Amino acid sequence: MKVQNVMSRSQYIKLILILGSLTALGPFSIDMYLPGFAGIAKDLNTTVANVSLTLSSYFIGISAGQLLYGPLLDRFGRKKPLFIGMSVYILASLGCVFVTDIDTFIGLRFIQAIGSCAATVASVSMVRDLFPVKDIPKVFSLLMLVVGLSPMLAPTIGGYITEDFGWHTVFFILMCMGILILLAAQIGLPNTYVPDTSISLKPKPIVSGFISILKVPQFYTYAFAGAIAFSGLFTYVAASPIIFMDIYKVDAKTYGWIFAFMSLSFISASQLNSLLLRKFRSEQMIVGALIIQSIISIVFLILAVNNLLGLYETIAMLFVFLACLGISNPNTAGLTLAPFEKNAGSASALMGAIQLGLGAVASFAVGLFVKNSILPMVFILTASTIIALIILILGKKRIKKTSTPSI
Repeated sequence: MKVQNVMSRSQYIKLILILGSLTALGPFSIDMYLPGFAGIAKDLNTTVANVSLTLSSYFIGISAGQLLYGPLLDRFGRKKPLFIGMSVYILASLGCVFVTDIDTFIGLRFIQAIGSCAATVASVSMVRDLFPVKDIPKVFSLLMLVVGLSPMLAPTIGGYITEDFGWHTVFFILMCMGILILLAAQIGLPNTYVPDTSISLKPKPIVSGFISILKVPQFYTYAFAGAIAFSGLFTYVAASPIIFMDIYKVDAKTYGWIFAFMSLSFISASQLNSLLLRKFRSEQMIVGALIIQSIISIVFLILAVNNLLGLYETIAMLFVFLACLGISNPNTAGLTLAPFEKNAGSASALMGAIQLGLGAVASFAVGLFVKNSILPMVFILTASTIIALIILILGKKRIKKTSTPSI
C-alpha cells in the first residue's frame, strides 16, 4: 500500500498498531472470557444461557455508547472522550474481578462496553481523519489483521487462564490491557482533527445529525447490508461456547484452540481482500462475498436440518462462512464512511451502533434458542445473510453514481 507523502513508513506502522489495538479491545473483551462460561455459571449459581446474557448486555452497551461518543468526538476532538471512555472501561473491568452474582455481572459488562466503545469509535474516526478515502478499505483490512489476533489469542489464553487461575483473572488482565492501550493512544496518536465547536450536544441537534447521515443512500445501504451480514459473526461468537462445549463436549482449552483456528479464516480473508482490491472495486467484492456466503449458509442449513453435522463438519462450514465476512466487512465499512469527512465521528458511531445493535439482537436470540441443537444458530446465520444480500441489491439502485466516491 502507498503511504501518504507526509507520513513515514514507521509512523504509518505505529498508527496501524495503535488504531488496531483500540479496535481490538472490544473483541478481546468479548472473546477472552468465553472459555470460562461453564465456570462462571457454576460460581454464580446460574446457567450458561444466563451467562450468555452478559454478551448481550455488552453488545447493547457498546451499541448505545457509540451514539454517545460520536458527537463527543466531533465536538471535543478524539483524545478527551477517548480518555474518559477508557477510564470507565478500566474501572468496570476491575469491578468484574470481584463480581459475585449474575445480575451485577450483567450490569458491569454493560458499563464496560460503554467505556470500550470510545476506543472503537475513535479508532474508526481517526482512520477517516488520517488516510485518504481511496485507502480506507485497505487500512481497514490491515486493522483486521491486528484485530484478528484477538479472536486467535483471546480465547486460547482465556482457556488456560480460566483453568489455571479462574475466570476472575481474565478481567484483571483486561483491566491491565485497558491501561496500556490508553497510555499508547494518549502518547502515540496525533491530534490531527480540529474540534468542531459548532456541533451541538443537545439531544435534538444530535438526533437530527444522525438522521441526516442515515438519509444518505450510500450510508444506509452499506451500513445495514454490512451490519446484518456481520451479525453472523456475533451469532457464532455467542453460540460457540454452547455448540462446542455443551453439544460437542470439548473442554475449555480445546475450545480456545478451535476458536483460534476459526479466526484464521477471518484474518486470511481480510488480507486477501487487500490483494483483490488491486483488480476489483469494493462494490464488486461485497456482492461476490455475500453471494458466496448465501450459498454456504443454505448448504449449512440443509446439512443441519438433515442432522449431517458433526464437530469437524461444523468447523469446516463456519470456517468458510467467516472467510466471506473477512472479505465483505472492510469494504462495507469503507463505502459506508466514504461520503463523510466533517462528521466522520458521528457517521462511524452510527455505523457501529447499527452493527453492534444487530449483534446484540443476534446474541440475545442465541441465548433464547440455542440450547441442545446447532440448527437455531445455522438458521440465524442463513436468514441474516440472505436479508443482507437483498438490502444490498435494493439499496444500490438508490445510490447515485455521481455522489459515490471511487474506492
